[in-house]
Amino acid sequence: MAGREKKLMTVAVIAAGGTGTRMSSAVPKQFLVLAGKPILLHTVSGIAALEEIIQIVIALPVEHIPEAQSILQRQSFPIDVQCVPGGSSRQESVSLGVAQARPDADIIMVHDAVRPICDRDMIRRVLNAAWEHGAAVPGLPATETIQRASSSGHVLPTPPREELYAIQTPQAFHAGVLRSALKQAEEAGFLGTDESSVVRWAGHPVMVVPGSQDNIKITRPLDLELAELLISKRSEEGNRAGMNESRIGQGIDYHRLVEGRKLILGGVEIPFEKGLEGHSDADVLAHAVCDALLGAAAMGDIGRHFPDTDPSNRGRSSLEFLREVRSKVESEGWTLRNVDATLLVQRPRIAPHVLAMKQNIAQSLGIAISDVNIKATTTEGMNAEGRGEGISAQAVALLVKREIK
Repeated sequence: MAGREKKLMTVAVIAAGGTGTRMSSAVPKQFLVLAGKPILLHTVSGIAALEEIIQIVIALPVEHIPEAQSILQRQSFPIDVQCVPGGSSRQESVSLGVAQARPDADIIMVHDAVRPICDRDMIRRVLNAAWEHGAAVPGLPATETIQRASSSGHVLPTPPREELYAIQTPQAFHAGVLRSALKQAEEAGFLGTDESSVVRWAGHPVMVVPGSQDNIKITRPLDLELAELLISKRSEEGNRAGMNESRIGQGIDYHRLVEGRKLILGGVEIPFEKGLEGHSDADVLAHAVCDALLGAAAMGDIGRHFPDTDPSNRGRSSLEFLREVRSKVESEGWTLRNVDATLLVQRPRIAPHVLAMKQNIAQSLGIAISDVNIKATTTEGMNAEGRGEGISAQAVALLVKREIK
């Protein structure tokens, strides 16, 4: 995206007001099980894994909120995920979701709860185009002739096929553009077919970017069967990649405990009388994870990329190092699958802070919180860690090679 260096602060509003009518099911379709877990959980998990996403708001009928919350509790997420009561129409539900979006959002993205197979590349295409142009939607060019017909069944003039697209979600907009358009539509009594139609009605251009054939909307039983096949295929491809093109990296780091320093572990400031000594914030856990990623990609170590001789690294947050290491590793064609780390520390107690550490690391690395594991152990009073002289960390990371597009 030309001219943008900042991370897009994006709030995702998920429209989840569907029923099971066309599925011939008494269960709302977003709660149907797909490949072992509810469709809604697939959708939320995929979106929450993107580093651009800072909040997810799910709008659904008030009577379905307890079930949705129960489903979402099966997995931890690195960002705020909340459910809000929807309205009598999709547009009203989206408006109610947008009303709960964080005010610092650059972009508001609207997605269907029942599009669970939405790849990151497509989402980022939409976000980037929305940031550049104000509004963007994914679309697939029509492959068959589309005819318009009168109420009596007679064919009307045929529109040019090259102008026809099947529009998908997610649809993304400058936050102010979407908020303003929805407000104008409510005041005028205008009801659009989707969010982009409301934004166009309000006078804003909308860009179309390439969508995805896999990004199907599950509305009928055949769609559910197709989604099962697509997920199964992706899993098989991932397993083959994992067996043939995967690497494991190990990272180890040590820092002394000294007075007059803050104790930062996994990006969390932990109350303690001492902190870790170092040029940056001396986050030993984040450093070990950095080295694990760099080691798996055969790209040296943290000292090579962030030397303590560089004044710009003084006092820096090690979560920034993690984000930069992730970018370097991904530029070499690697995708991170999971991280497992262990802290060796006698004091203070780490358990109360583990969840926050996992959230910080998952968000910095752009992976799900369920793909990050953090453990802590004492050394029973033995060695420097046991004597309270320092803290060390060990980490292991799995990378999988992907094709660079």
